[in-house]
Amino acid sequence: MTSIDYISTYLSGVSEIAKKIDKDAIERAVSLIFETRKRSGRLFILGVGGSAGNAGHAVNDFRKLVGIESYAPTDNVSELTARTNDDGWDTVFVNWLRGSRLKSEDCILVLSVGGGNEEKNISGNIVKALKFAKEVGCSVLGIVGRDGGYTAKVANVTVLIPIYSPETVTPLSEAYQAVVWHLLVSSPALKVQEAKWESVK
Repeated sequence: MTSIDYISTYLSGVSEIAKKIDKDAIERAVSLIFETRKRSGRLFILGVGGSAGNAGHAVNDFRKLVGIESYAPTDNVSELTARTNDDGWDTVFVNWLRGSRLKSEDCILVLSVGGGNEEKNISGNIVKALKFAKEVGCSVLGIVGRDGGYTAKVANVTVLIPIYSPETVTPLSEAYQAVVWHLLVSSPALKVQEAKWESVK
């Protein structure tokens, strides 16, 4: 495949996913975040790798534009690495959530390509965090790719990013995490403040 062929294929994937993504699931996600904010719950955003970078960006948007108290454990590299070093990578999120006094009014937002898979030992830290979330009784929202993994099994709402091609599962899943969360924070039902450029006349 030539470079220009790949570019065309990738951009076709962007377009096709936009047509196929479940709009009803996104609307349910809006409602879930609205209800979390209404009951003064907090939003904890979990992601690994590129999704961790997305989580930090999303925290900013949800705090600033939606007015909901939001955090990502991966934003504090000192605590993240201390917990990884002392307790292990698989428990880094669940122990951070315990330290944050996770409660039933809160919501966990998972940004993940696979959503965690206990049997295949992939993103076990997400799986353990979600098991704890279900024990506590807090809501779970997933923006995930592939089959959604463990997140899709237990989430109150799952926005599944459709697969366009096996070769672009990760880049398009992570790219669409940003598309979906930006849709959420700009939704008239959620936003309490305009973004900078939308407010400039």
